[in-house]
Amino acid sequence: MQQRVSLITLGVADVAIARAFYERLGWRVGMDVEETVFFQIGASIFTLWGREKLAQDCGVTDGGGWGGVALAHNLGSRDEVDRIIEEARSAGARIGREPAETFYGGYAGVFIDPDGHPWEVAHNPGFELRDDGSLILPASQS
Repeated sequence: MQQRVSLITLGVADVAIARAFYERLGWRVGMDVEETVFFQIGASIFTLWGREKLAQDCGVTDGGGWGGVALAHNLGSRDEVDRIIEEARSAGARIGREPAETFYGGYAGVFIDPDGHPWEVAHNPGFELRDDGSLILPASQS
C-alpha cells in the first residue's frame, strides 16, 4: 500500500450546516451528490457526509469514542482494492466491510486499524486518479 491519503471524510451531524461553514471559510464545493459534499484540497479530496451514514458504511460503532473521521486510499482497479484489503487483513486489521460494488458505481472495502481508525480502500471510476496518486474531482457538479 502506497503511503498516501486520497480522501478524508468527516462524519457530520448536519451536512448543510457543515457545508455552509466551510463555504464561509472560503472553500469552494467541487461536487455535491446525494447529501455528500466534496472539496478538492490540493491533490486530495475532503468530504462531508452524515455521521451515522459514515459509521454504518465503515462498519464502526459510534458510541461517542469514534472521532467521526474516515480516511480513504483510492486505487486504479478492483483487483488492487482486493489486494490491499487482503494485505491489511494479513497485517492484523479488522475488516469493516468486505470489498463490494458501491452505490456510486465503484468498488470498495474498509479495514479498521488496531486503534479503530477506518480506511476505505476504493476504486471510483468517477474520480481521476493520476499516476502520482493525486485524486481529482470531475468538473464541478454542484
